[in-house]
Amino acid sequence: MANIEELWAQAKNQLSISMNITVYEVWVEKLNPVCFVDSSLVLSTITVSAKRTIEARYLDTIREAVSSVNPLITDVIITTENEKEGYLQKQSVYVEKDGFKPLESINKNKNAFLEKYTFDNFVEGKSNAYAFAACKTVADEPGVKYNPLFIYSGVGLGKTHLLHAIGNHLQKHAPYKKVLYVSAETLMNELISVIRNKSMDENNKFREKYRSVDVLMIDDIQFLIGKEATQEAFFHIFNDLYYNNRQIIITSDRAPKDLTTLEERLHTRFSWGLTVDIQAPDMETRVAILKTKAAQAKFTLSDEVAHFIAEKSTSNIREMEGLLNKIVFFSSLTNTVINTKEMANEALKDYIDDKKDAIDASDIIDAVCQYFKISSADIFSKKKTKNIVEPRMVAIYLITDLLPIPLVQIGEMFGGRDHTTIIHARDKISDEIKSNPRMKIIVMDLKNMLLNR
Repeated sequence: MANIEELWAQAKNQLSISMNITVYEVWVEKLNPVCFVDSSLVLSTITVSAKRTIEARYLDTIREAVSSVNPLITDVIITTENEKEGYLQKQSVYVEKDGFKPLESINKNKNAFLEKYTFDNFVEGKSNAYAFAACKTVADEPGVKYNPLFIYSGVGLGKTHLLHAIGNHLQKHAPYKKVLYVSAETLMNELISVIRNKSMDENNKFREKYRSVDVLMIDDIQFLIGKEATQEAFFHIFNDLYYNNRQIIITSDRAPKDLTTLEERLHTRFSWGLTVDIQAPDMETRVAILKTKAAQAKFTLSDEVAHFIAEKSTSNIREMEGLLNKIVFFSSLTNTVINTKEMANEALKDYIDDKKDAIDASDIIDAVCQYFKISSADIFSKKKTKNIVEPRMVAIYLITDLLPIPLVQIGEMFGGRDHTTIIHARDKISDEIKSNPRMKIIVMDLKNMLLNR
């Protein structure tokens, strides 16, 4: 597909040869392609005076160069940066080598992105500023800078918001670009289906789907750990896209170096671009997020209540939003204004108490087994392999941290282990949380799973 940037680059190449070099550099080189409207190419310049000069002196020459690249483009429109939004709203087509195609035919992924997630309503703070800036740069110039872009964080901290913001930005400002957003699990399931069907046609469709995109977003790449066939397929997809300057965006719940069983050649490729993380937001950012969410819900949130909610949820934005929604609902139901800490505590009392009382040791064991994809038989066994020992120690730590159970009883629960073994496991994980970001994320994720069931 000859997209708008490629087409304009070819036209500029011709103009740089045919025009006076000074004229080209002053008036033509800085023109930016905006969109196609009917059979016209829209180009933007900086000022109204520049627009008038180009239209009066050089428009015919530019039109001829553009039409020579693609005869289906019969006109060129010059606009300014301030006026281009109107043309973006009118755009109706994009260009392929064999002609124009309706914009609707490439907007199949329009519903893939939630409209509520944009850059404008993303609350920027110290914990996410680097990731936010990187995502905006990628959205403005996909495939040019930061390729691949690798984003990692614990659950509920904004990865999903940023991915959808990129998608929404591209749909608005570059709708001719083909954007694909899938989870690693979806990629894996599609590949399994292709392998089972043993159909060359299905295989070709799979390859074309992933290798024909301009921007590929893969969510939760950690699900590829241990899936050798899927890693192999993704390796080749990555190469095809990267070497053709197509943007790759990857998210994970941990840093690339902590994806320990991922193939080394994938680790290497992830390092070619930019890796950014999102930390748990500080109090100031949490309050700002709550204020933004409340404004969107047309709810007046007092500073006292905002700080109260922010203190209750320190590491998960989704949980924080849930608490806010509970207060909004309670306020509406009782027709009262909740503007003090005491009133907010009353509105959330049942939720908070139920949440704490509901957790028991079996819940923790189930959550750990689900997270690490092992069985309860493994966690209680005498196995000493790393993939079993670590989950076992994490489970022990969480039980000691969240439940008032004696160490001796916990030892009996884990196959009659001595209480000193329980102390060792507890202290080891506690120390790792302080020194190892990966372990901090694991424990944080598991607590979120348990407290937000």
